[in-house]
Amino acid sequence: MFDTMTIVGVGLISGSFSLALKERGLVRHVIGVSRTAASIGKALELGLIDEALPLDAAVDKSDLVYVAIPVDATVPVMQQIMDRVTARQIVADAGSTKHVLCESLAGHPMRSRFVATHPMWGTEYSGPEAAVRGAFAGRACVICEKEKSDAGAVAIMEGIYKQLGMHIVYMDAHSHDMHAAYISHISHITSFALANTVLEKEKEENTIFELAGGGFESTVRLAKSNPAMWLPIFKQNRDHVLDVLNEHIAQLRKFKSCLEKENYDYLRELMEHANEISRILK
Repeated sequence: MFDTMTIVGVGLISGSFSLALKERGLVRHVIGVSRTAASIGKALELGLIDEALPLDAAVDKSDLVYVAIPVDATVPVMQQIMDRVTARQIVADAGSTKHVLCESLAGHPMRSRFVATHPMWGTEYSGPEAAVRGAFAGRACVICEKEKSDAGAVAIMEGIYKQLGMHIVYMDAHSHDMHAAYISHISHITSFALANTVLEKEKEENTIFELAGGGFESTVRLAKSNPAMWLPIFKQNRDHVLDVLNEHIAQLRKFKSCLEKENYDYLRELMEHANEISRILK
């Protein structure tokens, strides 16, 4: 059990993480750090945190520092944190990209106190109000560059995530970013693009609302995601996102060509091949 934990960022991931640790008796006191007073006020009101402090003061009082902020802000904030931590403290992040962050900390004298993690869970909502109980269970948590972190610190973070019901996957930072582009980032770009397509072609908002069924809603759900979080992800993971986006566009062209040429046999083959995903995602 931690006596004191700081969450840097008081939104969906960090707020849900705090709730989960509190419920399981894994932390006694949670400090919140945020750039906005409104977010801090809401986090206090919802019981996500017990106290609010500036970053330096919060780090100095903490056994665990958990960072869940947009990935472009994570690099400078993490440098500030790592410059203050001691050998008794653990620092972990929950960012959706890892290569840039891990590279920025590669030569830091306290690098071993940092555990690079990515719990593969989230919703389209953001802010303290988005935090929920029961998050993370049944999902994967990626730990990157395990060998560069203190073995004891890694074991503690593994134990926490396992108590939240997650299973652990180990990757290097480059592989993580590549696979995240394939599994997560392309889904968000596709959802943003589909939402823009419908907004462009269907000018009647009432029609969208009245006719949109479950299939459309589930596909476009991620378009509600916060651009302030996703723009930095796409920017940091640009090369991998472009790679998977080019393949996605090529697949769309196949479907388009089938319809243009009335090649319905091949169209059926494309759909049947896509059905194979059911073997993996049951």
